[in-house]
Parts: sequence; structure tokens; C-alpha cells
Amino acid sequence: MLKTNVIAGTSSFDAGAQATVILLEQGQAIESVDAQNIDQSLKGIKLLLAQDKFEGKVGQLAAFPFVKDEQVNYIMVAGLGKVGKDGNRDIEKYRRTLGSIIKLCQKHKIASVALLAPNSSQYPGDLAYLIQQTVITARMASYAFDAYRTDVDRKVFKNIELRLVVAQESLEQAQKAVVYGVAVSDGVNAARHWIDLPPSALWPESFANEAREIAKSGGLKITVFDEKQAEEMGMGGLVGVSRGSDRDCQLVVMEYHYSDDAQTLAFVGKGITFDSGGLSLKPPSSMETMKEDMSGAAAVFASMQALATLKPEVNVICIAPLSENLPSGKATKPGDILKFYNGKTAEVLNTDAEGRLVLADALSYVIKQYKPDAVIDLATLTGACAYALGPFYSALLSQHESFSDSVKQAGSRSGDHVWALPLDDDYSQAIKSDVADIKNIGNRKILAGTITAAHFLKNFVGDTPWVHLDIAGTAFDVPGRSYYRNGATGAGVRLLVDLAMNWGKS
Repeated sequence: MLKTNVIAGTSSFDAGAQATVILLEQGQAIESVDAQNIDQSLKGIKLLLAQDKFEGKVGQLAAFPFVKDEQVNYIMVAGLGKVGKDGNRDIEKYRRTLGSIIKLCQKHKIASVALLAPNSSQYPGDLAYLIQQTVITARMASYAFDAYRTDVDRKVFKNIELRLVVAQESLEQAQKAVVYGVAVSDGVNAARHWIDLPPSALWPESFANEAREIAKSGGLKITVFDEKQAEEMGMGGLVGVSRGSDRDCQLVVMEYHYSDDAQTLAFVGKGITFDSGGLSLKPPSSMETMKEDMSGAAAVFASMQALATLKPEVNVICIAPLSENLPSGKATKPGDILKFYNGKTAEVLNTDAEGRLVLADALSYVIKQYKPDAVIDLATLTGACAYALGPFYSALLSQHESFSDSVKQAGSRSGDHVWALPLDDDYSQAIKSDVADIKNIGNRKILAGTITAAHFLKNFVGDTPWVHLDIAGTAFDVPGRSYYRNGATGAGVRLLVDLAMNWGKS
């Protein structure tokens, strides 16, 4: 995994790294002090850039090798595009530029790379925020799931050191920011690893054991309920989904306690470790990536891992219902009626709409037992969400404006972007059942599958401020982000950590 060190200085060229990075805005080539120092040390970079028609546009990246002390070193010049027009978009451009730099280092097996910390006058946020984003992005870009590759040449080079150069007076602030960035990126990459694992390597019980390790190392309280206990507690949704599998379901509850006087946030994550659709079987092509259906649980577990290090001034409860959704003679059938922890009933018309069934029990349990001040759930819940928003925004649904605004701000700051969809009461008629309180799919006249799924969940939160995030489009295989690869993204981890760390501050 990529390592990060902060060095006091004025020029990244003096950091002694194998590669030195110059970040150039569009139309401002070789105008930074650092770039001038480098050009004076290595004559001709400016000329080479001119020959390459390098203008500083986003995505432009040039690497110039040279020999120093019998080792091949590099000057890397990367374009940031036009900066100062839109703060959040500018930060995203910076993330993508940095991701491309790390990928280039991996390609050439460059062991160390140095760059000046970003200029806080050009971007939103202070120096600490910019260093946090630098560390998070670089370490995310360095991740690769290649444990099952036996060809050594196909293994991704990961032993890279990032040397961040800052002014002497900013050194202590920068070092603290690095700690934050490492904690968050470790969480994101842990989530990605769990999601990328094949379903034969991660199932409800083994995933619960991962949570136990997080709790043990982070000093968190954890309780794990098995299938028998869940059934005794009246969790008909979770147990009903699990019936078709030979592996028992689990309900994991982790607790971070700041103080008795602090408010309490609840994080709820869907944890279907493999989703075949149950008896409403998916077609083979739709089943290929269904190991990702526990991405919500991965996000809440990983956020707790980070928060155990960062220690926010808010209590956090994390709860994840873990199950497989498989067909068998014991499986829940279309037409069955399930009873949930809060006493409500639902008619199951499609066993492939199982995520809302397990979340219903988890939501009602955490609200009754912990009475949190606010609840946020994350789930790869509906394919309709991916059709509506694509892979770049998670859907946010809520009827609580203040809490929604806090989540949106956390998404904008962290890079886990969300977009609000309506949750008007008009849509609730789509899930009314003739034989139970509600049904688990909406009717075809109303459509809006992402919204009607959220309305199903709304039956289990009462008056507690609640936000639902559908991460079906953002959790896996997101294109055009250089700090991702094919596979898991760790969607939601950055947002959840930011939300907790800034709770009550705005």
C-alpha cells in the first residue's frame, strides 16, 4: 500500500524522490516557483512541453526520464485544467490528475514520487483538507485486487512512497491531515477488498468475523446475532431472505461511543454477500457481479474502522444485516408474507427485491433499541437507480431537509457525490398490498423503482430523521475515475466519515 510522508521545504525537486511532479493549470505552464526551479535544474523541460503541445488541460500527463546517481528518475508534468471556476469540480479534477500520476508510477515501478501540497488559495477548503484529499486519492489509486493473479508480471506495483512538500510552518498541520487521509483511505480500500472478494471467500459469517476484527483493533463494542437469534427477535425479513441458503444470516451491530451527552448517528448497510435473485432468479449476465450486493455493509464497516482512529465527537451505531439470497426448496416464494421486527407485514412478489426486506429489520431494530438522532442507510438497492443517475451519483431520498443537506455537503466535500430524488407521498400507493401492509415491489403504472423502494423502507423509520442512499450505480465498475479500477469503488465510506467528523459543526 502507498506510504505518505510530509517534508518541509519549498521545492518538490529537493525531496529526493525518484519522480518529481509539476502540476500546471491550463494556460499557466511553468509559472509556479517549483516548476521554475525544476526547469533550471533540468534544462529543456519547457521546450519538450512545447513540442508536445502541453497546455495544462485535464488529462494531459507527460513523463520525462533522466539519469541521476545511476538510476532512472522522472519529471512528471500533469495538467489540472482551469482552476477557480467551480470549487468541487476543481477538486475532482485534481483527484483525477493525481490518480493518473499514481497509475503512471505503478506502470514504471517508480518507488517514490514528490509534489508540492496544493495551493489552498485555488481550491475550496484549507491546507489540511487539501492534504487529506491528496492522501485519500493517492492511496485509493494505488489499490488493486490482484491476490488471485498467479502471473507475477500482472501484479500491480504498490510499494510507492508519496512525499508531500509543505512549508515549515505548516508541517504539523499537514502531518495531522495525513493521519486523517490514511484512516479514510484504509477504510475505502478495505471496503473495496471485501467487495472484490469472490462469493466463495466472503459469506455472512466470515463477513461478520471481519467486523469482529475491526471492533477488536479499534476498541469498539460489537454484537453479532445469528439466524436463530434473529428469528427469535422477530426479524422475518432477514430470516426470510436467508432461507434459501445453507449459510446462516448474521446481524452485526458495532458501536463507537464518544460520550453520554453526544448525539447518536446510525449507519445501516445492506449486506447480501451474493444475490442470485432467489426464486425470482436473475439472468446469468445480471448475476456476474452480484458479489457486490454487500457494498452497503462494506461501507458502514469500513467507516467504523476509520472512525475508531479519528474519534469524532458523536456516537455512531453501525448495523448490517448479512445474508445470501439463493434459490432452494426452503427459499421464500413469491406470494409469501413476511413479518418484520416492528410488527409490519409485507407481501413478497419478487424475491429479487430482497435488500429492502433485510434493511427493514435492521432499520426498525436500530431505531427502537438505540433511538438515534439520525439514521442513514446505504444499499445497492435498485437497478433503476443506475438507469436514472448512472455511475457518478448515488441517489439520496429523504423527507428530512436539514439532515439531507448535511449528507449532501459531506458528499460534496468527500467526493462521494449524491443527487436527491423525490420521496413524495404520492409514490407510496405503489407499494400497497391487498393481503399485507405493503408489498416489496411497486406497480407498473407508477414505475420509479428507486423511489418506491425508498418508500418501502420509510415504513420502518418512524419520525427519526432518515436518509436513504442507493449506491447501485456507484459501488462497482465506475468508468472515467483514474483513482478507481474495474471492480469495487468503496462508495459511501468517504461520505460517512466526513458526515460523522463534521456532525454538529454546521
